Amino acid sequence: MKRLIFISSLLITHCSLLAQNTAGDAANIEPRYVVDTPTAGLLKRGAFAVDVDFFQNGGMTIGLSAGALDRLSFGIAYGGTGIIGHDNVTLQKLPGVNIKFRLIDESAAMPAIALGFDSQGKETYIDSTERFTIKSRGFFAAASKNYTLLGNLSVHGGINYSLENKDGNKDPDFFVGAEKSLGSDISFLFEYDFGFNDYGGQSLGKGSGYMNAGMRWSWGNGFTLGFDLKNLVKNQDQVTFGNRTIKVEYVRTL
Repeated sequence: MKRLIFISSLLITHCSLLAQNTAGDAANIEPRYVVDTPTAGLLKRGAFAVDVDFFQNGGMTIGLSAGALDRLSFGIAYGGTGIIGHDNVTLQKLPGVNIKFRLIDESAAMPAIALGFDSQGKETYIDSTERFTIKSRGFFAAASKNYTLLGNLSVHGGINYSLENKDGNKDPDFFVGAEKSLGSDISFLFEYDFGFNDYGGQSLGKGSGYMNAGMRWSWGNGFTLGFDLKNLVKNQDQVTFGNRTIKVEYVRTL
């Protein structure tokens, strides 16, 4: 038993030394998402990430991702509502899966470009229309470019086609976003999802799109705490001043 504890302590210490920062000027892990929208960022080969999102109605989603190759990462996620609190637990039907391939690396003239697929939506799963409150991206292409401007500034954008279209809307969607560092450990995030695929029919959106903002605080050793205000333009019913969500991320390299 003592030998097991000793070996475990060595492994934890070793992995902590390899873990890196994910927010602020000291960040050396590429952001994989802005708030909800994807970037062209990838995990490095041999790295893995644990993402935990906490949202309304006692909801929680846990995701596991890994960097398989220099240009390829993949992951799986699962969640539900009522996990925290006294309400009945309601889980989504199937786990979400994601895969991302870096098509073009960033250069002085070109942004990084990635292609991918993600079936994990955000927040509550709605059985009647077989979709999440915020639809999964489905097939997507994302571009990212980094600049030096009083620290780090990264801009992102892309297009996606969600397979959650039983609400009658099969349109493609577009999104843009940005991340700005503030000091060595903190970043502020902003994104706008045009919501073209979530308007009309049985859709939840009202045609205003989804505006989200957030903050990421890197604690070091791969841990990052995030706080988000989502749907600031009240594109769905029962929204006062944004859906307030919390995110915990842990990234490390083996």
